[in-house]
Amino acid sequence: MNVPTAQDAVPLVSLSLTTEHDIFVLRRSGKAAAEALGVEKQDQIRLATALSELGRDLLGSSEPAVTFGLVQGPDPVLRVSMFWKDGHGPGQESMLAAARLVQIHHTPSQRTLVIEQQLTVDAQTPESLQHTRELLMAHSGSSVSEDARAQTSDLIAALEESRAQREELRRLNEELEETNRGVVALYSELSEELEETNRGVVALYAELDEKSRQLREASEAKTRFWANVSHELRTPVNSVVGLARLLLEFDVERLNEEQRRQVSLISASGATLLALVDELLDVAKAESGRLEPNWAPVDLRVVLGQLRGTLRGYGHGRDVELMVADRDLHMVSDDVMLTRILRNLLSNALKFTEAGTVRLDVVTESTADGDHVLFTVTDTGIGIPAEEQQQIFEEFYQVRGPHQRGRPGTGLGLPYARRLTGLLGGTLTLTSSPGSGTRVTVRLPVGRPVPAAAGGGEPGPPLVTVLVTVDDDDAFRATVRPVLDQLAQRVVEVDQGSRAGSVVRRERPEAVLLDLHMPDLDGYAVLAEFAGDPDLREIPVVVLTSAPRASLDHDRLTHARAVLGKATLTLSQLESAFSAFTPHTQGSAGRKDITP
Repeated sequence: MNVPTAQDAVPLVSLSLTTEHDIFVLRRSGKAAAEALGVEKQDQIRLATALSELGRDLLGSSEPAVTFGLVQGPDPVLRVSMFWKDGHGPGQESMLAAARLVQIHHTPSQRTLVIEQQLTVDAQTPESLQHTRELLMAHSGSSVSEDARAQTSDLIAALEESRAQREELRRLNEELEETNRGVVALYSELSEELEETNRGVVALYAELDEKSRQLREASEAKTRFWANVSHELRTPVNSVVGLARLLLEFDVERLNEEQRRQVSLISASGATLLALVDELLDVAKAESGRLEPNWAPVDLRVVLGQLRGTLRGYGHGRDVELMVADRDLHMVSDDVMLTRILRNLLSNALKFTEAGTVRLDVVTESTADGDHVLFTVTDTGIGIPAEEQQQIFEEFYQVRGPHQRGRPGTGLGLPYARRLTGLLGGTLTLTSSPGSGTRVTVRLPVGRPVPAAAGGGEPGPPLVTVLVTVDDDDAFRATVRPVLDQLAQRVVEVDQGSRAGSVVRRERPEAVLLDLHMPDLDGYAVLAEFAGDPDLREIPVVVLTSAPRASLDHDRLTHARAVLGKATLTLSQLESAFSAFTPHTQGSAGRKDITP
């Protein structure tokens, strides 16, 4: 390290140290120079005290001297250099005491001691240098008594400043204590409000659960009422229809023209009532989950031909043309349900079209989720206002207006058609504009969207016996549950990833359906837990996610047998995923990765 020397600085004044009086002069000079150069009060006293202690030790050395200088630059410094010709120099105790107060550079071999005090940039102006020299020269001739008085004054000033600092510290402590009391009070108040809010939320959830239970019970009671009423009405209506037909067929000679007309009216009204009862019963079955499709190959040419024959005279008396496409297509579906869907849509369109056309178009469509058939019914009728296009799918709802006169109906046609479409694995959408007509599109899969049926048209055995589904989304679990019930004999639901391991160990399922993103323990962690457990690593896992495939960590998904997207999930995808590791295919495809 290079030790600073006096030549590095702009000289201010030089002093010799021969008597005790010179020590007082040195102390006063150091304090005066520091004060003139803008040093703070405490640092002035520290510098003066250090110079006094070190200078007193130098009185025993040969020819001691002191120089004051100013080091200029970006970081100006007041430098006091002490020299002596011979002797031991300052003692170790004085050096340690002074080092606690100021910065010291000591070179014993050169008999040099340098003390430095940092200054501000403004301290190196010519005016401040001249003022400092004048003060140093003035203090060089001061007497011992003056120095003693000045030292006493400095000590009193230091004591006063120390007392003021203690008072300020005491005041700050009191303010801090008051602030802490306020913070504690605010925290207590906020805690009480939060606890009260939590109690309200818990009570609200309890109320919502109770309301949900009441709604479920009301819906179940409505469904039971429909089913019971439909069953009770079917017997007398069948009797009315049967007796009317008997009268028309076997007693025709005993009936005059008016009587035959009246009996025909009874028969037609009974048939209409019977069709309504059948629809009510089917709606009740669909709501309770007891209406299941009878899957079988369907020849669309036959279905479309039956529709043309049934509805040919429906628009009699009006200038309405019915146009039904003639397509030679085959699909796997329920021909009865499909016929009812299309008949309801066509009859509804014919009912509210005074003039123009009602047409049914059939086209095929191939997309990423499979092949589909699109049935589109368009009419040139009165149309439906935009604000009522969702309500018309509610049971018994009818758009009010003069167009209803002379057009009897129950408001079950569209809701019934949409329900049957959903059972067949498809979708029904509607677009309409008042005065411009209505367009309804039914989109159905070409193949069966569930495992292939066994003989006799009945559903085959489930692909897996026990299936555990791990997902924190209640709505998604409720949506996918009907599908899983067709794929598995028993479905066990888990709403937390942290409980997945214990449930799977207990249930020993043949497959696990796992959501990838859950708040407590995500699917990655659950997969890692399964892979690290010898009892769980062989259980097949199908991962579901709504995240883009590019954002997935594929290195952490190696234990998954398949990764499927929630947004585009289809029955055929689930069937393919489960078929890959069912017992009858375990030997060849049990390890197959399926990533549609």
